[in-house]
Amino acid sequence: MSFETWYLEIPIITRCYFTISVVTTLACYFDLISPFTLYLNYRLIWEKMEVWRIFSNFFFFGMPSLDFVFHMYFLVRYCRWLEETSFRGKPSDMFTMILFGASLMLVIAPFSSVFFLGHSLTFMMVYVWSRRNDHRMNFMGFFFFNAPYLPWVLLVFSMILGASPVVDLVGIIVGHLYYYLEDIVPRMPGRFHGKRLIFTPSLIHYMFEGPTPEGQPHLRVNVNPRAAGV
Repeated sequence: MSFETWYLEIPIITRCYFTISVVTTLACYFDLISPFTLYLNYRLIWEKMEVWRIFSNFFFFGMPSLDFVFHMYFLVRYCRWLEETSFRGKPSDMFTMILFGASLMLVIAPFSSVFFLGHSLTFMMVYVWSRRNDHRMNFMGFFFFNAPYLPWVLLVFSMILGASPVVDLVGIIVGHLYYYLEDIVPRMPGRFHGKRLIFTPSLIHYMFEGPTPEGQPHLRVNVNPRAAGV
């Protein structure tokens, strides 16, 4: 399979996020822009009106390195799996999940000293995917575990390599909150039974999928793929 074929087969949201992240990294690498103009800084946003920092901090994953390749791999792999399974045919719901996660992370960031939230957002998608799948996986061919343990395996692996656990924990916390509100609460008895607490605004639905035919509900298909490893 050629790179062009592989690239065009990636669903639209995953492809856009992956592309913008790679372009941003290359722009920093070739000194077209500076990472210091991208990181999240609420003082500069408020005083200097540098509002792009609200968005740009999600697209910088560090300079080209093995760590960057590692994160791009997980971004494409699990973001794509979510878009092709849980959110198949409903990119608006996928976009809403990302907006939900990104918004919460922007609130948490000042208390966690995390200035680039792309890693956390990727980890959130890994967490949501893992909770919606229960098959066996293997970590780089070394040992096997059930899919829901994937985020914790990756967290421990990052700590072994000397990385701070805070970035991954932010993703886990936000991912769990999304999973709880979207997948658990609607199944619980009570006033919220059968109701979606996280809904997709009509404007976002229209942007991605056009108008919904009258009388046709806005549904999402959940499919659990069988995967071989991390």
